[in-house]
Amino acid sequence: MVDFRPVAQIVGLLLVLVGALMVPSSLLDLDQGGQSASIFAISALVTMAFGGAVYLATRNHVSSRLDIRQAFLLTTTIWVVLPLAGAIPFVFGAPQASKTDAYFEAVSGMTTTGSTVFTGLDNLPNGVLLWRGILQWLGGLGIVIVALIFLPVMKVGGMQFFRTEGFDTLGKVLPRATDISRRLLEIYVVLTVICAIAYATFGMTFLEAVVHALTTMSTGGFSTSDASFAKFSGPLEYVSVVFMILASLPFIRYVQLVAGNTRPIFEDVQTRAYVRWLVYAICVIILYRLMNGETDFLVILRETMFNVVTLFSGTGYGSADVLSWGSFPFTVIIIVGLIGGCTASTGCSIKVFRWLVAFEAIRIQIRRLGHPSGVFSPKMQGQKLTPDVFDSVIAFFGLFIVSFGVLSVLLGMCGLPFLTAFTAAWTSIANVGPAWGSPVGPTGAMDAFPESAKWLMIAGMIVGRLEVLSVYVLFIPTFWRG
Repeated sequence: MVDFRPVAQIVGLLLVLVGALMVPSSLLDLDQGGQSASIFAISALVTMAFGGAVYLATRNHVSSRLDIRQAFLLTTTIWVVLPLAGAIPFVFGAPQASKTDAYFEAVSGMTTTGSTVFTGLDNLPNGVLLWRGILQWLGGLGIVIVALIFLPVMKVGGMQFFRTEGFDTLGKVLPRATDISRRLLEIYVVLTVICAIAYATFGMTFLEAVVHALTTMSTGGFSTSDASFAKFSGPLEYVSVVFMILASLPFIRYVQLVAGNTRPIFEDVQTRAYVRWLVYAICVIILYRLMNGETDFLVILRETMFNVVTLFSGTGYGSADVLSWGSFPFTVIIIVGLIGGCTASTGCSIKVFRWLVAFEAIRIQIRRLGHPSGVFSPKMQGQKLTPDVFDSVIAFFGLFIVSFGVLSVLLGMCGLPFLTAFTAAWTSIANVGPAWGSPVGPTGAMDAFPESAKWLMIAGMIVGRLEVLSVYVLFIPTFWRG
């Protein structure tokens, strides 16, 4: 029998945090005479009161340890329950969305997917725009903490490999989480502040700079305008590229860098592969566009660099019509979206680490075919890859691909055309953000999608953000009998 009290206690504390983070939006709207100020204030009080009551009801009965089943349950519960609180201001305040649309937007924020069902962003109250950014920033920080603390213990998708990084948390999840979370929060806040300053320096207003800094460092992609980053084309795109790449690199390397160890970040196999593949994708698309008659090299360079980085990292901003570039560049963009950022970053999708493990498995198998009697030890970052890491990565790939295919089919059954169903499944399960085709609106909003399609995308976003396996295991009866 699983003891739900430790899970409830942590979720209760996080609900208090979510409620507290609504206060800046309330104050901003109050300062500017917005009608959503009281809604945010009431939502904050209700959320904090409920979260506080849950915490107080469980605090005297909780061990300082989480077992494996509690860890699995906690990760999914966080990304299901917290958006319920995050959606409250969207229902009762601007834009007075339906419950489905409000929850879709909150889940998209918390999972840092960046898909939206809201239109008229330029006319929304500033407090609402700030709240959308805060949701993504909180989700980005949360997934980094989960990737470093819980997933290695849970052995999800090969993540047990990262227990060798000095974050062995088995049997002491709660005490260790506090120390790790504090260090990650400090780095995350500093990078976000620097990003906001850089945006403001190159022309954004204060609110635009803050919101886009929140959604850049979380690789979320929510913007303050229907035009997304097309409103800021020029030098700001290069600024964004720098910080999207920084957000896609392993945050554990920043912890080591701050501690005075500079070697790991430059020697990290993930970091080097990510940057290398990024350069390859940018160069091949630029070459294709030049060969197809486009002549303004500087515009091609800026557009291609920005849009490849935003989709590779899973941020999902848009500044150009990538479909107009041709079928080959669009295919490359779909592929890079399925690669994603590095493990223990705010990036999403399959992740560079798992692709490297897959390539290493292929390399070893080819060598064994040529030398049947040879003994080959697969390695990464100078460390041996154990069979359980391989098995976990293969299981992840299999479930990810099956989930992608099934979601595409189900979305098609909801009435979406093939391109729309395919890209909506892609953007959901990989947490990228944009989708293409009818009835996606000219601003990229998915408000015209059938309600059933929206709920399927909600499920896809949560499954994709939580590394697939950690959600599906909850539906296995033997897991609960443990």
